[in-house]
Amino acid sequence: MGLTIDQIRDRTLHARHLMQRARQQGFAVGAFNIDNQETLIAVSRAAQKTNSPVLVEVSDGEVEAMGLENIRDMVDNYREEYGIEMYVNLDHSPSVEACKRAIDVGYEFIHIDISQANKDASEKEIIDFTREVVDYAKFTGAIVESEPHYFGGSSNVHNESIDYETIRKTFSTPEGAQAFVEATGIDTFAAAIGNLHGKYPVPKELDLDLLRQIRQAINCNISLHGGSGTPLHYFEEASKIGVNKININSDMRYVFRTTLEKVLQDNPDEYAVVKLMPVVYDAIQAVVEEKITAFGSANKAVI
Repeated sequence: MGLTIDQIRDRTLHARHLMQRARQQGFAVGAFNIDNQETLIAVSRAAQKTNSPVLVEVSDGEVEAMGLENIRDMVDNYREEYGIEMYVNLDHSPSVEACKRAIDVGYEFIHIDISQANKDASEKEIIDFTREVVDYAKFTGAIVESEPHYFGGSSNVHNESIDYETIRKTFSTPEGAQAFVEATGIDTFAAAIGNLHGKYPVPKELDLDLLRQIRQAINCNISLHGGSGTPLHYFEEASKIGVNKININSDMRYVFRTTLEKVLQDNPDEYAVVKLMPVVYDAIQAVVEEKITAFGSANKAVI
């Protein structure tokens, strides 16, 4: 369908206002990954029920599966149908070119992550490519996010415990965060304070004291990736400290798959899959609502 440049700029302006409200009012906006239309419906229903603003985010694999423009159109359709405040975030995009395409289509949030494609990328490469996206995004006003190094884990269900001695070596520092923000001009800094991609058999532990130091060192938005499997009290505190955006993926994927497996087992003679999906919707919606409550974003939507 496509948005005009004026419509895109209007959406990104509202998105910037949302980030300002989150900072001023001490809540975080949930950024929920979608793998398919079913997940998008569940997120939309949760946003409507809680009157919460939400981000729908897609990474490289999800864009390849569903299509950059299709995702934009689907989000806009459900945004209108449910009467909710919802935006699109390109998550962990591995290239400048992919970010530019998303900016052109009208994605309000852009995460450029050069280290996703090249874990050995130099600091200069990461800064230069990030800066290029920041400059390009000025045309629409898209909100650009990045980090200075590779972020660990994967958005899957893991059997191994978390090796925090290794993870701590990749923690953000206040000095490093400040230097990176100043060098790139990003709108949002993706902090590493114990958050880790994926769902693990042990709960994650966030270094909230370090988060406070980072918050004091930089004046831009702060996001937390790898939110799945984190005790909710960490989210409550992080939001109050000044985290504006929290990403959730693996918790939703886990519930989607396990619920769908059970529904299929319970209904061996049903081949109209659409009739089996409402139970899956409800399970994912419950996860999203739980996170929204912890983030403090319920009743914060501005339509």
